[in-house]
Amino acid sequence: MYLVTGGAGFIGSNIVRTLVKSGNEVRVLDDFSTGKRENLSGLEQVEVVEGSLLERKKLEEALGGVRYVLHQAAIPSVPRSVADPLSSNEANVTGTLQLLEAARNKGVERVVYAASSSAYGDTEVLPKQESMPADPLSPYAVNKYTGELYAKVFADVYGLSTVSLRYFNIFGPFQDPASEYAAVIPKFILKLLEKEAPVIYGDGEQSRDFTYIDNAVAANLLACKSNQVGKGEVINVACGERYSLNELVAALNDIFGTAIDPAYSDPRPGDVKHSQADIARAKKLLGYEVKVGFKEGLRLTAEWFKARAYKSL
Repeated sequence: MYLVTGGAGFIGSNIVRTLVKSGNEVRVLDDFSTGKRENLSGLEQVEVVEGSLLERKKLEEALGGVRYVLHQAAIPSVPRSVADPLSSNEANVTGTLQLLEAARNKGVERVVYAASSSAYGDTEVLPKQESMPADPLSPYAVNKYTGELYAKVFADVYGLSTVSLRYFNIFGPFQDPASEYAAVIPKFILKLLEKEAPVIYGDGEQSRDFTYIDNAVAANLLACKSNQVGKGEVINVACGERYSLNELVAALNDIFGTAIDPAYSDPRPGDVKHSQADIARAKKLLGYEVKVGFKEGLRLTAEWFKARAYKSL
């Protein structure tokens, strides 16, 4: 039995769909504060426990009979954490700590934690290697890095098998473009579909290791079963290359057959200038390989959103 926390969210629901297709028993724990019920449509065989990581009884109910926990639940936004650091800390740090403690008490076989590349901060060294010191620039980055530390401590002190996957800008189907804090790719897609200029904060030369969702899902499933992890290891999940936001807009214009220039605004506090991952550790410890590259993933994502004709809320 797999438990996916935040299983109605973007990454969580993609993991759930893949697990179900492979014939696995899956349970979801989600309070639907950011996750959407429609993300689980067609998955009636999945047991859903509606509740928060902060509700001990709901958490213990969700963990009953579970072997693997894929911990995706979070408030995943740098700007939101800057605006409201206390609620982000409660959801992302306290929630993770409660999950780890409950998983230990319930005899869970392994917890795979969704960490974040934001832990690296804005160091000029590229690509980012897991051995580099953390230098978080935002409350969100502090939250996610703290979760890694707790996962490592629970492995060292209590013998709970854990592994942390540092995601690099995951994108793909089921990502929400309408939120004020939405990730950049769905936001840009939505703007171009509406024939409007996407907004770039800064000069657009900031770059990211954009990672299509199928790669993140594969890494999570590999991390559950790998016999080379379980002691709180931290592992980058990415494609190992980077593209600027200006290049992203150009690529989307090519896909949609448009020629819409972006609008530029002031840089946002807490944003990292450049990000690119070294994925050698993922290959070595997980047997990870990039399943879908950036441009193919961008095409698939654009087609998915276009078919659903997303509109602003």
